Amino acid sequence: MASFVSKVICLIFLFQISLAARTLNELAQDQVSQLFQYHNGPLLSGKISINLIWYGKFKPYQRSIISDFITSLSSSPVSTNQPSVATWWKTTEKYYHLSSKKNSLSLSLGEQIVDEKYSLGKSLSSKQIVALASKGEQKDAINVVLTSADVTVDGFCMSRCGSHGSAPGSKSGQVKGKNYKFAHIWVGNSETQCPGQCAWPFHQPIYGPQNPPLVAPNNDVGLDGMVINLAGLLAGTATNPFGNGYFQGPKEAPLEAASACPGVYGKGAYPGYAGNLLVDSTTGASYNANGDNGRKYLLPALYDPSTSSCSTLV
Repeated sequence: MASFVSKVICLIFLFQISLAARTLNELAQDQVSQLFQYHNGPLLSGKISINLIWYGKFKPYQRSIISDFITSLSSSPVSTNQPSVATWWKTTEKYYHLSSKKNSLSLSLGEQIVDEKYSLGKSLSSKQIVALASKGEQKDAINVVLTSADVTVDGFCMSRCGSHGSAPGSKSGQVKGKNYKFAHIWVGNSETQCPGQCAWPFHQPIYGPQNPPLVAPNNDVGLDGMVINLAGLLAGTATNPFGNGYFQGPKEAPLEAASACPGVYGKGAYPGYAGNLLVDSTTGASYNANGDNGRKYLLPALYDPSTSSCSTLV
């Protein structure tokens, strides 16, 4: 059992897609449904701002791809074409309904900090990522560090496409005499370093079935790949912000709401095939969610605790 789960975890973090046979994929989902559990820790609640820290060179249109995705999370279903980013995000609410406190979470786009001069250099450690995340407002916030394609980060491409965690808030680590932590996320632009690992299915995978890559919905392989990873990490942050929320497996390498469903974007997905997706008739781009300002995105399946299965929009 431990050996099996270990293999599944390895596949998730290295390749974003399962390299096993379809039957193994189904078996893995069965294992997830049996072991996914709540570890009694606090979840984020109330009004939370998502602050973006842009590190390195990003063009304005690239920043708008991400910022539009963030605002899309809380858009009204009535004003957005379906299926929508907001509908996808609602799956995370089911975790809140299961917790004893039954709190709710409301997200909004907060401040944006631009560091185009590489203040910490072009090779970053995990500790430096936390330092960058700390630049954003920390109270009632998720601080997201986005590194450009020419920035290397410890473990990037080798074991991860991004990460999420928490750190002590403020210099004193206290608010009104009480210690607190703030949640942070890091996602790297993999376009030149490892698109086959971190921007699949918009690039040929390094391993596994070699199906043709899909056309990226925003015509930017690196940024559309970042959206996929950011979406999954946001879901993980909401449901397991401090390492003691909802997850399966070891705390050091947990399977969370999105990482429990690797390589699944639409119904009928199997190793090397993202699933039956929507296709833009004009651009030929594949997507499964509509967002603000006419945006289209491809978002990962989320584990639905109410059905004990991986839930997709299409």
